[in-house]
Amino acid sequence: MASPWRDVVRDAAAVRDAAAVAVDAALLAGVLMRTGEQPLSSDVVNYAPFTLLPSAVPRALFEQAYAVQQDFNLLVDAISQNKEFLEQTLASTIKVDDFTAQLFRIYMQVLEEGLAQTVFLGINRSDYMFDCGLDGTAALKQIEINTIAASFGGLTSRTADVHGLVLKVLGKTKEASRLLPNNPSKGLALGIAKAWELYGSQSAVVMFLVEEIQRNIFDQRCVENELWNRNIRVIRRRFRDVFEKGSLDGSRRLYIDGQEVAVVYYREGYVPQTYDQQGLALVVPQNWAARLLLERSRAVKCPDIATQLAGTKKVQQELSRPGTLEKLLPGHPEAVARMRATFAGLYSLDEGEEGDKIAAAAIADPERFVLKPQREGGGNNLYGEELRQVLEKIKDSPERTSYILMDKIKPQPALNYLLRAHSPLQVSECISELGIFGVYVRQGQEMVLNEATGHLLRTKAIQHADGGVAAGVAVLDTPYLV
Repeated sequence: MASPWRDVVRDAAAVRDAAAVAVDAALLAGVLMRTGEQPLSSDVVNYAPFTLLPSAVPRALFEQAYAVQQDFNLLVDAISQNKEFLEQTLASTIKVDDFTAQLFRIYMQVLEEGLAQTVFLGINRSDYMFDCGLDGTAALKQIEINTIAASFGGLTSRTADVHGLVLKVLGKTKEASRLLPNNPSKGLALGIAKAWELYGSQSAVVMFLVEEIQRNIFDQRCVENELWNRNIRVIRRRFRDVFEKGSLDGSRRLYIDGQEVAVVYYREGYVPQTYDQQGLALVVPQNWAARLLLERSRAVKCPDIATQLAGTKKVQQELSRPGTLEKLLPGHPEAVARMRATFAGLYSLDEGEEGDKIAAAAIADPERFVLKPQREGGGNNLYGEELRQVLEKIKDSPERTSYILMDKIKPQPALNYLLRAHSPLQVSECISELGIFGVYVRQGQEMVLNEATGHLLRTKAIQHADGGVAAGVAVLDTPYLV
């Protein structure tokens, strides 16, 4: 895929001038993060890292990603309601992965008690890369679906304006006019607001469940402010606040500090470190106890624990097996075809002949594959020599079933500048990842909202195999459709 900016990237003086404008524009627009030195204070902030130039994205693949998002929303929701599928799919994983096992225990406990929740809200982000074939044509290939705490819907809402200004400064006014408007935060807030409305209590609040360290607070505030603009009250609490001050009444309504909670929007809770903290000396650590309390409640969880399990890598691998999509979405052959067209090769490492063969193939040729654990948040995947070493170590152990293997996607790099605070301005060979945000709301068995609500483009230098913006590797970007 040829870069539309080849004339610009080699013009050092123009790049320097444009970068200075870009940084000020990002600060003005609110493309902001707290600093690593003061992650709990907004007294000192800096711009979130971003590309100087918008990156070329094939229009046909961009439109394909949008067209399939409602299908993936339906699929995630169907998986979350299919106890038998989740039990069978995760059976091997929960034997060796303590984190997934604990989530699954809570899931089963809540089902046995009977769900109090009647309204279900999903905020997903399906992530893709553009795989370059031997003939040079690019294909859309799904990396993963994030079903919990999918971030940067707020900051990416503001990034296109920055890139538009940069292009104008560089004399590319016509190109600037072609950048698409994009406001995922509005769509995410629409879904939360609909769930709040269906919950049925005007005085109840929306609770953002947030991390102890909140560098990415402005991204969350974009969604939060959309809710305040609709006169929906928002509170921000941590797991420990839920543990210390949360309670359920006889109807399993959730209360925090005396306020009824209609919607719990998780921006935390997707990594083991969240729960394995030194709290009070309890049999169950306090954050797991808090999670169980939330899941038992009538409040709309985004996501509920079944939907979080639907986003695991093991489920993703199982979906690629022939016939699985048809069983989960009977009567939707067109949706199945659209989704399957985006799948990369995914392989099970379960014990047995199939798993033995694929493990041996990956050890013999590690550059063909990516080794993925059951984790969200970026920076967890293994590549190349590291992949080979880990697989050599665990190839004869049940531990290997906590991973899946995926074909390594090979995108075409393009030159760009990655703007980071306190970093030198230098050109890099870069690759991009496109995410499409999807929102759905289901009440009982009726789907009342199902939409694609915006996109996120993240770009990183090719020497970094894995990691997103929050992990400090990728930067925010804007698609320039070609």
